[in-house]
Amino acid sequence: MDEKETRMQIIKDIEKKRDSRILVYITGDRRGLETRIGMDVFPIFHEHLMRIGKQKRIDLFLYSPGGIAIAGYALVNLVREFCEKFNVIIPFKALSCATLISLGADEIIMTPMGQLSPIDPSVQHPLSPIIQIPGQSTPQLVPINVEDVNAFIDFAKKEIVLKNEESMKKVFEVLGTNIHPLALGAVQRSREQIAFLASNLLRYHINDEEKVKEIVKTITRERFSHDYIIGRREAKNVLGLNIVEPNQELLNDIVSLFNVYSKILELDIPYTPEMYLSDADVTERSFNRAIIESVGLTHVFKTTKEITRVRAQQQGVLTPTIVGYQDRILREGWILDDTI
Repeated sequence: MDEKETRMQIIKDIEKKRDSRILVYITGDRRGLETRIGMDVFPIFHEHLMRIGKQKRIDLFLYSPGGIAIAGYALVNLVREFCEKFNVIIPFKALSCATLISLGADEIIMTPMGQLSPIDPSVQHPLSPIIQIPGQSTPQLVPINVEDVNAFIDFAKKEIVLKNEESMKKVFEVLGTNIHPLALGAVQRSREQIAFLASNLLRYHINDEEKVKEIVKTITRERFSHDYIIGRREAKNVLGLNIVEPNQELLNDIVSLFNVYSKILELDIPYTPEMYLSDADVTERSFNRAIIESVGLTHVFKTTKEITRVRAQQQGVLTPTIVGYQDRILREGWILDDTI
């Protein structure tokens, strides 16, 4: 049995144990080759769902560091068009936008190492602040984290004890000087939007409006840092989400399947150009960066790069020395791939 047959058998085994159909979505967080949940996946998901057809239960096997919030929201709505019950299986990381997707699930099946996170968004606005990153020629827009802005205002109110109108006006003048007012407006709109999206997704399976409000408040405002990790116990006992702990057989299958995808995407191997060049100064390599898969159908987000070792003659040195590397993307996008 080859690697793909083995992977498909694991998926079928999970489907049998769960009495469901499995849809896999993995976006990679391999350092240097990261991918995120985006709007480009909908025709691909629709193709998979049309092949799967209407089902009583669909389980989304999900691993992702995050992405575009509205894409996650729309993905839940798309999958729910094809099933009575929508569930999420979390082998490891389901952060930010992936957490938002999980809020729309009737059941969240988490392994002991499963992770959720706050869903406070970062806004990258055309008028965001610009910084120059050392080693990069092009200045970069700085994403503005929604809760960072609000934390600054709260700090001014609570710690510096600015209470009157004039002192708070000065706080906003400082913000407006460093962050364009239109970008600040986008931050506030984004905060309201993420709460709206999360509430709508939770209402698919929770009828208690007060519980919905409490979950949204906790996951958007009360965990202080976007990097905060919400484990299985907190997700169940504090947030009150419907967390399902898999039995040992199912857990083994979930972990085995994740390990296969981790190997395909090389998630634990940071990308460095030198490791692919060997004795050559120029090479062409393809990288698997994200996967959407169901039984019998595999789509891969693949990037093909030309990698070049750059040499330059240094004064007093006989042979040219390595001064850096250049990556040039030759091809990139989602492809139907039966080879992995």
